Amino acid sequence: MNLEEKIIKREPKYHGSIIDVEKQIVKLPNGQESSRDIVYHAKAVAALVITGDNKMLMETQWRAPVQEVTLEIPAGKVDSRDTGSSKDAMVRELNEEVRYRAKTLKHLTGFYTSVGFSDEYMDLYLATDLEPVSDELPRDKGEYLGIKAYSLSEAKHLLDSGKIKDAKTAMAILYWELLSK
Repeated sequence: MNLEEKIIKREPKYHGSIIDVEKQIVKLPNGQESSRDIVYHAKAVAALVITGDNKMLMETQWRAPVQEVTLEIPAGKVDSRDTGSSKDAMVRELNEEVRYRAKTLKHLTGFYTSVGFSDEYMDLYLATDLEPVSDELPRDKGEYLGIKAYSLSEAKHLLDSGKIKDAKTAMAILYWELLSK
């Protein structure tokens, strides 16, 4: 069965610093028409950061879309400060957010963050063999973070209890559990 939709019309709705939004009119496989709201987002990166004492670094920060403080792994978008490489962006984000450089930075997986309406694709890395950075990069304007280390059992408890609601962080914890076996 052919499930592909054909775009008939594109109507730009918003152009911002982080996202672009467009409305699409599409022809469905059965010949009928429908509309789609699409959010375009830059490629993104995130890291499961494991310290020398086998703890995971997570950060707390205010997230305006959900109007609450969230507990997450370090992450950010690939942008003009990078050479276009997600690995370069991850090196920069680790410096900006947790103030470490990882001697070992291994790509674990990549995934779409919310495939129902956005094209955002995120690469997930494992960052180990950490050393403090000697030259701290400035954090993004308006970015205020709290950094704390958690054991695997603590991280799993935070996930089980609903204190972690962020999908990339949940995936990182599950990857850590798999890697620990």
